[in-house]
Amino acid sequence: MKHVRHFAPSLFLNLVHVCLAQANYAPYFFDNGASSTNGNMALLSLSEDTPVGTHVYTLNGTDPEGDPVTYGMTYETGSRSYFAIDANFGNVTLIEELDREKEDEIEVIVSISDGLSTVAEKVRILVTDANDESPEFINTPYIIQVPENTPSGSSIFKIEAVDKDTGSGGSITYFLQNIHTNKFTIDRHSGVLRIKTGITLDYEKSRTHFVTVVAKDGGGKLRGDNKVFSATTTVTINVEDVQDTPPMFIGTPYYGYVYEDTLADSEVLTVVALDGDRGKPNNIHYCLVNGSEGSFEINNTTGAISVIKNPSKLKKEVYELKIQASEISLDGDVTAYAFATVTIRVVDLNNHPPTFYGENGPQNRFELTMYEHPPEGEILRGLKITVNDSDQGANAKFNLRLVGPGGIFRVVPQTVLNEAQVTIIVENSAAIDYEKFQLLTFKLLAIEVNTPEKFSSTADIVIRLLDTNDNVPKFSSDYYIARIPENSPGGSNVVAVTATDPDSGLWGEVKYSIYGTGADLFLIHPSTGIIYTQPWATLDAEVTAKYNFYVKAEDTDGKYSLAEVFITVLDVNDHSPEFNENIQEKTMIIGSPVKIEAIDQDAEEPNNIVDYSIMQADPANVFDIDQSTGEIKLKSYIRSLDIIHNITKNKDCIWSVVVQAKDRGSPSFSTTAVLKIDITEETLHKGPMAAFLMQTKDNPMKALGVLAGVMGVMVVITIMISTAMFWRNKRSNKIMPVRRIIKKRQIHQPRTVRMEWLKFKWSSNPAEKFAIEDDTQSLQNENSNNNVQVPSLPPAAPALPPPPVLAPKINTTEWRVTTVSGSLSPKFINKPGKKKGPSSTHHALVSELKQKFEKRNIASSNPHI
Repeated sequence: MKHVRHFAPSLFLNLVHVCLAQANYAPYFFDNGASSTNGNMALLSLSEDTPVGTHVYTLNGTDPEGDPVTYGMTYETGSRSYFAIDANFGNVTLIEELDREKEDEIEVIVSISDGLSTVAEKVRILVTDANDESPEFINTPYIIQVPENTPSGSSIFKIEAVDKDTGSGGSITYFLQNIHTNKFTIDRHSGVLRIKTGITLDYEKSRTHFVTVVAKDGGGKLRGDNKVFSATTTVTINVEDVQDTPPMFIGTPYYGYVYEDTLADSEVLTVVALDGDRGKPNNIHYCLVNGSEGSFEINNTTGAISVIKNPSKLKKEVYELKIQASEISLDGDVTAYAFATVTIRVVDLNNHPPTFYGENGPQNRFELTMYEHPPEGEILRGLKITVNDSDQGANAKFNLRLVGPGGIFRVVPQTVLNEAQVTIIVENSAAIDYEKFQLLTFKLLAIEVNTPEKFSSTADIVIRLLDTNDNVPKFSSDYYIARIPENSPGGSNVVAVTATDPDSGLWGEVKYSIYGTGADLFLIHPSTGIIYTQPWATLDAEVTAKYNFYVKAEDTDGKYSLAEVFITVLDVNDHSPEFNENIQEKTMIIGSPVKIEAIDQDAEEPNNIVDYSIMQADPANVFDIDQSTGEIKLKSYIRSLDIIHNITKNKDCIWSVVVQAKDRGSPSFSTTAVLKIDITEETLHKGPMAAFLMQTKDNPMKALGVLAGVMGVMVVITIMISTAMFWRNKRSNKIMPVRRIIKKRQIHQPRTVRMEWLKFKWSSNPAEKFAIEDDTQSLQNENSNNNVQVPSLPPAAPALPPPPVLAPKINTTEWRVTTVSGSLSPKFINKPGKKKGPSSTHHALVSELKQKFEKRNIASSNPHI
């Protein structure tokens, strides 16, 4: 018992180890089904276009005891390794490209191990299709033999292409390129090639046809995109000849010649006929049908025609032989035939050259007179030419040729047998020009063709041309430019135009004339073309500096051409500068210049450029003048009246200055004027009234007129207000409609006054109704009132005018109304400006004032209406 107890612990440990070893279970894979991405990789399918490097699966399993597991992947011997595996995580990666067409299944042994036990399983991975293959034609090249008599619509060949893809990517449809231009169609599904309906093949027209066939698959996915692949091939269709065309004679018409020294049994000529079916031609058999009269025979095989009699025994000069050519099949049957006619002429030896004849016998010179430019295709009927060769047959055959200026005439016929009437036809009418040639000379040659002697003859043809009026006078230029000084006397030459007409005689004479709106001051010599001014014409560049008109050159038949004449009148310095009328007196404020202005009426520079200078001033060295602008100002050291008083004892400070305006013409003209300048200092008072008083200090009548106008307006407004109050108080407190009877006023001859200093300027601002204008105008008083002048143009002049001069009264009895001036306030315009035309606002205001005057007059004359 002690011994047992002593070994009992050791035995117990051994039993425990045995029990533990028996309890170690093997690891296993999870089976997650066909659509899973992890498990034992069973029933996995991959598309063949899966990119290399893609993670395609994750092996996943476990150990019952919870021990860590590792994964492995092996292949059968000789198999390609498509995948790599991460042993720890089981990630499977594609490392080789897949190709379903080469290998559609991949067998892989996957394993899982817990370190003690390893479990291995063989799995099969399916490779699915992607559209990565193009159609391929099989049994190429396609060369087809088709008889030309194959009916239209017949099937002649079946084209076949294969695509290794499956599904729509492996389906194929067929079609032809250039379907509208070829003679064939193809069934898109079966690939059967047919002749188009209504189309037949013809070996004689086209022996080979080339058809391009396209095979296209149905398309499918490839790397995410829908791809369609196609392939092309060429079908060569050789048309086979069929006996359907009769024989044809070559080289017709046939002419033969038997000469007087020809021996019997000599060959005259050979006829040739060919089977129209050139693919498989039959043999040709020749026979003489009729016309030989026993004098000729033909070789049945070669077609050679021979004379069997001596030429001296031949009874006719011309024989017409009818020849039959027949096709003989392999069986010896006549399948088709054709006929030809052979003309044989019996001729003597070549001993006569060609000879030209006129109306009176042999002639070697022919003359003709004709007008230039005959119609093309016209026959020269004045030439009566006949050519003849007395020989017979080939000896009498010769060519005609016209030697001379090429391309003008042609001769007909060009080849003559024995005799012909020679005709010369116009080919180039433009080249038959009298202005280029008055005489055309040609040589007419007749040269034998097939004779060793080559006999020939020559005739001279002389054509004299007559002129026609076929040209239009043409100016030497399309336009003429001339210049003439404005001081040129009447009858001065301006320019000479030249036109030429190459026609002869009267047709070449040119007559000139001018017309146009600018031609009134000018004449043209009808023969010489010299243009000169009218005897009474006076040119003035200041009035019109440019003239243009047309000149016509005309021949006796009325054919003409035109040219344009441009005449520039050159300015001459013939005007002196002229001062404005208002430069006699000027008021100068110390520090501000006064300006004089002179106008030179010449048209161009430098004749109209004016320079100003001070000729005389007493005392001198007081004034400076701007040479270009005419501005006069005091010397820079004169800044006050005190300095002026120190210079002179003249307390009025009125200076007389002699100024000169001189133009820059050559010779130069000048004008002088005496200018009185009143020098004053600038007033301390500001505002429009002070400015107005300063401007009118030299013209007190202007100030009185403006003040009278303002007072008149105020009187009219007062009367109108009083009248309205009177009628309101008389009728009722309620203002009723007023009945008005407007009498037509008596028309009086209006008085006109010369009002040079006051004009209305109509504007939207009532304070801008008056403006000072420099230009003097005779204004008509619409109300026959001497106090108010309504101008027709807005004022624009800056300078002060002289006092107005009133015109005498026309009639003693006047229709007077009170002067209306409203709330108009004077406005003085110091800057020069262009005169503006009367505006609609101006006319509306004048009309309104007239209505107020009439209304006021009626109200005053008829207080009870």
